[in-house]
Amino acid sequence: MAAQKWFFRDKELAHSEWDVHIDPLNPPTAGWQYTGLRVATLKNTITIAPDSLERVLFPLDGPGLSISYTTSDGKSATQSLRGRASVFHGPADFLYLPRDTHITISGSGRIAIGEAPAKNSKAPSFTPKEKVQVLLRGAGKESRQVHNYGMPDTLDADRLVVCEVIVPSGNWSGAPAHKHDCYIPGKESNLEEIYYFEVAVSRSTSHPAQSSPFGYFRGFSADDRPYDVTEEVRCGDVALVPYGWHGPTAAGPGYDLYFFNVMAGPDPDRSWNATDHPDQAWIRETWNSQPTDPRLPYGE
Repeated sequence: MAAQKWFFRDKELAHSEWDVHIDPLNPPTAGWQYTGLRVATLKNTITIAPDSLERVLFPLDGPGLSISYTTSDGKSATQSLRGRASVFHGPADFLYLPRDTHITISGSGRIAIGEAPAKNSKAPSFTPKEKVQVLLRGAGKESRQVHNYGMPDTLDADRLVVCEVIVPSGNWSGAPAHKHDCYIPGKESNLEEIYYFEVAVSRSTSHPAQSSPFGYFRGFSADDRPYDVTEEVRCGDVALVPYGWHGPTAAGPGYDLYFFNVMAGPDPDRSWNATDHPDQAWIRETWNSQPTDPRLPYGE
């Protein structure tokens, strides 16, 4: 197993047909065990053999996808997932599939898959983009848009918690910095977290002849365990949060930032509870006197 490493540049995690593949059963860094991620640009049909991972699948961009699957009880089905222009054009159709499911993926465009080891097998579930819960969080320069694909109150999964976040140019997400690395029932969850990033020239800006979109990610330890990440992020980069404080995440001036979060952990219940950094918790109070960024929501 590789030594502890918490940030990976585009293509560092490429494997076989996957542009990104983080396998919690064969992790890329020491100690990682609860969350996984796959990203692929579809050129041929891709097959995933049955295993102990539950999954949420959705198109990042492109015309659309077709997912054929057979569950452990022998039931087979095919589900179409409509495409979208980009990750900055509103939520996508998504499909939840339980552990021990054989999956075949075809179509055109790019697919993202959030994964987590599961003990219990849940029912497959399709959600059209019109039914995805879209939230605007924060206010002012801390305004961001969240697509709740697989939160505890929106999806019946065993372990998996997933969402997308869009941060308009110049804005911040994950402020105040927060953590979820201790199990305190009703107050804090113990969850690993993956950030998969994409960045583009802002939808509110005409496209220049030459550009290099970027954002920033920050993570740091909350105890004596080593964790310290401060990175400029670009398309395809991945940050891992094993524990500790994380945030804020910033979109560079002129560039919109997107990230896909995959979370799961060992707690006896599936919940998403976080603790704000005590030096930054006051920031939430400032939102009461600020409007939401008028550029949001981003839709089609």
